[in-house]
Amino acid sequence: MPDAEQSRNVILPDDAVLAIISAAYAVSRKFGLLVEVAAVTGARVSQLARLEVGDLQGDRSDARLMMPSARKGRGRKRIERRPVPIPINLAMVLKQAGGGRASEAPLLIKPNGEPWRHSDHRHPFERAVTRAGLDQDEVTMYALRHSSIVRQLLASTPIRVVATLHDTSVVMIERTYSKYISDHADALSRRALLDTTRIAISSPLKVII
Repeated sequence: MPDAEQSRNVILPDDAVLAIISAAYAVSRKFGLLVEVAAVTGARVSQLARLEVGDLQGDRSDARLMMPSARKGRGRKRIERRPVPIPINLAMVLKQAGGGRASEAPLLIKPNGEPWRHSDHRHPFERAVTRAGLDQDEVTMYALRHSSIVRQLLASTPIRVVATLHDTSVVMIERTYSKYISDHADALSRRALLDTTRIAISSPLKVII
């Protein structure tokens, strides 16, 4: 996960993420949709740019996107697609956005109708972050990815599942988010704590020596 090696892995609370999405829609509807999908899935912009209309499986009760993998790793050329769950309301918006276009056409496009490129999102994202009352020098698009990963960990999603959904490895998750994995482990282990509140103590225990 190349982006995880950055020195600033900014984790945002959900309220801040929602504020950024809202501000992104104020910049433009198509940009807002890009940011919303990024926040929901935690995918890289390079993956989102390769999503095709046919990758949306929005007619299922469990709506999802067939997310293309990133071209990361030495000599990696093959693009694989893995299902990533999305809420039904987002699926409906995406279905409307892709309506009337060929299944192999880009699902997410710029306001001018062209596909998103590597750094096209940078300046509009800075405007959205500023509009949301956050620091544009600190909060980048990668913050949505990091926040998505941590959100899944704190919701007790198994680390291997989190890694698969975010197109990375368990090793990279453990290396980059160890602080949050500790919180995740604490939350899980608390479910198995012995409940001593049910002990009925009627008299002092006799200590046998």
